[in-house]
Amino acid sequence: MSMNNSSNVFLDAAPTHPNRFQVNVINESHESSAAADGNHDPPHYEETSFVDEAHNRLRISFRPGNQELYDNFLQNGETAKTDASFHAYDSHTNTYYLQTFGHNTMDAVPKIDYYRNTGSISGVKMNRPSLYEIHEQLAKNVAVTPGSADRVANGDGMPGEEQSENKEEDPNAGIVKFGWVKGVLVRCMLNIWGVMLFIRLSWIVGEAGIGLGVLIILLSTMVTSITGLSTSAIATNGFVRGGGAYYLISRSLGPEFGGSIGLIFAFANAVAVAMYVVGFAETVVDLLAESNSIMVDKSNDIRIIGSITVVILLGISVAGMEWEAKAQVILLVILLIAIANFFIGTVIPSNQEKNSRGFFNYQASIFAENFGPSFTEGEGFFSVFAIFFPAATGILAGANISGDLEDPQDAIPRGTMLAIFITTIAYLAVAICVGACVVRDATGNVNDTIISGMNCNGSAACGLGYDFSRCLNQKCPYGLMNNFQVMSMVSGFAPLITAGIFSATLSSALASLVSAPKVFQALCKDNIYKGLHFFAKGYGKNNEPLRGYILTFVIALAFILIAELNVIAPIISNFFLASYALINFSCFHASYAKSPGWRPAYGIYNMWVSLSGAILCCAVMFVINWWAAVITYVIEFFLYIYVTYKKPDVNWGSSTQALSYVSALDNALELTTVEDHVKNFRPQCIVLTGGPMTRPALLDITHAFTKNSGLCICCEVYVGPRKECVKEMNSSMVKKQAWLLKNKIKAFYAAVAADCFRDGVRSLLQASGLGRMKPNTMVIGFKKNWRKAPPAEIENYVGIIHDAFDFEIGVVIVRISQGFDISQVLQVQDELEKLEQERLALEATIKDNESEEGSRGIRGLFKKAGKLNITKQVPKKDSGINTIQSMHVGEFNQRLVEASTQFKKKQGKGTIDVWWLFDDGGLTLLIPYILTLRKKWKDCKLRIYVGGKINRIEEEKIVMASLLSKFRIKFADIHIIGDINIKPNKESWKFFEEMIEPYRLHESCKDLTTAEKLKRETPWKITDSELEAFKEKSYRQVRLNELLQEHSRAANLIVLSLPVARKATISDILYMAWLEILTKNLPPVLLVRGNHKNVLTFYS
Repeated sequence: MSMNNSSNVFLDAAPTHPNRFQVNVINESHESSAAADGNHDPPHYEETSFVDEAHNRLRISFRPGNQELYDNFLQNGETAKTDASFHAYDSHTNTYYLQTFGHNTMDAVPKIDYYRNTGSISGVKMNRPSLYEIHEQLAKNVAVTPGSADRVANGDGMPGEEQSENKEEDPNAGIVKFGWVKGVLVRCMLNIWGVMLFIRLSWIVGEAGIGLGVLIILLSTMVTSITGLSTSAIATNGFVRGGGAYYLISRSLGPEFGGSIGLIFAFANAVAVAMYVVGFAETVVDLLAESNSIMVDKSNDIRIIGSITVVILLGISVAGMEWEAKAQVILLVILLIAIANFFIGTVIPSNQEKNSRGFFNYQASIFAENFGPSFTEGEGFFSVFAIFFPAATGILAGANISGDLEDPQDAIPRGTMLAIFITTIAYLAVAICVGACVVRDATGNVNDTIISGMNCNGSAACGLGYDFSRCLNQKCPYGLMNNFQVMSMVSGFAPLITAGIFSATLSSALASLVSAPKVFQALCKDNIYKGLHFFAKGYGKNNEPLRGYILTFVIALAFILIAELNVIAPIISNFFLASYALINFSCFHASYAKSPGWRPAYGIYNMWVSLSGAILCCAVMFVINWWAAVITYVIEFFLYIYVTYKKPDVNWGSSTQALSYVSALDNALELTTVEDHVKNFRPQCIVLTGGPMTRPALLDITHAFTKNSGLCICCEVYVGPRKECVKEMNSSMVKKQAWLLKNKIKAFYAAVAADCFRDGVRSLLQASGLGRMKPNTMVIGFKKNWRKAPPAEIENYVGIIHDAFDFEIGVVIVRISQGFDISQVLQVQDELEKLEQERLALEATIKDNESEEGSRGIRGLFKKAGKLNITKQVPKKDSGINTIQSMHVGEFNQRLVEASTQFKKKQGKGTIDVWWLFDDGGLTLLIPYILTLRKKWKDCKLRIYVGGKINRIEEEKIVMASLLSKFRIKFADIHIIGDINIKPNKESWKFFEEMIEPYRLHESCKDLTTAEKLKRETPWKITDSELEAFKEKSYRQVRLNELLQEHSRAANLIVLSLPVARKATISDILYMAWLEILTKNLPPVLLVRGNHKNVLTFYS
């Protein structure tokens, strides 16, 4: 039911604007709730409407049970805002947020500031509450006032901050930003309309005819239009910063493509400045020649005028984008007047002089005659197309200043596509009009008229009363084919065409002079090329690249002085085309990768059309100039290789990454459909390294036989309270994977949090991997301190071996003399680094003090030292202890540090001794074979040791040699050991007995009751019955160590069959004693046991 709010409204202010969307919050009092008792109707909500009446309210009714909620709301002291300050459309204000979503919630409503990049210039990035913060319980010592959590979560800050923020100066004040017309449309039109429009288009129509001429224009437009569509799609797929084509390509295809094309694109724009300025200078020099005003000679006059011009253009550019934009508008007006002047001239009746030069106004006969082609010697369709196509380029002039646009996502598509449309219409109109008005050849002689009685040769000019037949035998100076100044002749006022040429050249030069530094600055900011970072600095509110302007000026001036632009021009055109090709390919690639992040707002594109555009651009490169295209590809290839080799530390979420993921996913899924085959077996290892940097030797030896051939996962188990473990694990995941990448180790890092070590390893063994890429081998280090470890640790250690066998996973136990764990060394290194930083800081402080000693005296030193905590007194006793400990640790761990890097070094000539005592499917033999294929181990030869009967040594050696040859495994020697099962010598056995003595139960020496009690209290100890039952096996382990000492003491590596302890039969302590005595005082040992499935085959 709707409640009467006449006496209960605590907010009743009139709206500040009659059309404003008002929300008035109603206070439902206790009296009102009494009227609601017994009413079981569903609550009614009156929607707020857009009305002009000030008394409309948002009425809220509730069931009787809801009264307590509203009482709590009022008791919390939450007050509502007045209508003047409360916006219904502002869901981020405190009052609305609380009343909508409840009290004291840390959850944040959607807000754009949470999605910004850290370096965003359009707003400050804010951090939403983490999942940990909203999932975990609030700390008891944190006082949460009503609404405080919401204001923090929503980024509203503390009370009073709004006023202080308003007082601060707007950081965007004074920055010049352009809309789509001035920023994109004007620039693109000026860049596309070049001198080609005025001095070459008529020749193209003369050569190709109106029909093929229109086709050439449309083909060129098709290429640029496809590129424009691709540019629009990429530009609307997220916020676009400065950098133009480089930014679009690099953020789509990655730094390798972007860095290579960005450098040559910036260089192309810089040289284009020289090309356009030289075009302007040539026109001026021609005018000077007509009036006999040459200063030195034509070549040097071009240099002088070009140099002066480029200095003036540099001054306009350095003055700021606003002045440059004004100059562009003025030049566009002049250009439009010149074009209009031409069309006006076509309808002004021609005089006798113009008739003699081939202009007869619009004539159907001339149109018909000029419709077909008339190629001169050496010319053809593609050669004429190659000459015209550069006139259609320039479509990226607006995109190149993307950083100076108000809304690049809107401006670039709208301005670019409209500019292409307008300029294409202009090119077509001029081509058709000039082809319908001017004949191909004319003598310019007013006396070459048809006299009555003369035979007409059937040409259009002949039909109009002029005889230009001698042009068939000799070259005439006028007509479409011969005169480049046809548009000046046709126009109503010739000097305006000259002004149009000036406007076209200067505007293009000015656009290129601005584009090159902007693109180059963006490239340098990304630090793709370390040596170019100097040019990344910007100046002023608009972050103007003044250093880039100077560099562009120097390059342009150098090419102007060289004045050999005919050679460089095709390369520059190809540079532009290469960037167009990559933009099209970027659009195709992003679509093909099917990344959810590819969501362009501009939907008028097609991935296959973009791909065809890329192919067309590449084809046009060869059409224009094949050797220039080859040079372009070679330069781009070398730059690509360079950037790939340097591997810049950037991550832009490129489509290359997306496609890599899709390919990996598809391949992984496809792999699941294929049954495993023994020929394709490879060790896929789960390595229990803990943090990968703490046991580098264990990781190195595993990486040696998995690199480029098998899966390697470094695993760590966090044991302890789940909350702390998960937090630590999540915070270190990226760091440890980054360490692997930095050290060029091709492995993954995985971690789990568990109540005990064995549970964590069990989880890793079951869940690690993906599809067919799952671990089949577990690699662990030997537990060197097992005799000092608690029984539970030993049980966990041996238990994970049992678990691996239960899951049919092979086991490799690695033992080296010094052990693997260097975490203590890393800790000391971190402390030394901190001390070094403090020392450097102290030296810097002393140096600063010495320079300021005259004004500040010695007090400055103590002040600075106090800030660095350098003057803090340390007790002498503690200091001495720390020093002694550090020295001791350093001496003690020197051998450990050397041992941790032993597998990184190249192994010299030596042997890998393989004691293949038990057939486990071949893993014991396969791992050392793979090692011999590695660069570090290639000089090591395999020596094979197998057990056998002492009276059949030669026969068994032949059998084993035959087997190895069938496996195609090279070996240096085979040894048959026939005395494995004899008893070891007394000294060795005595050592073994002394080793296990502390762990024996000796129940046979005690009465039955005492013995049973000891078994219950210490079930992990070795019983006499167990030791007696497995005495032969114990003998074998001790004897094997004697044999290993005898035969393999000098080996680089020993690979040995791992003895298997039968579950619930052999105690953990006895098993560890076996492993200890088996591998004691030996070179590095790999104890290997496969899962007893074939990993070797001799079948093809």
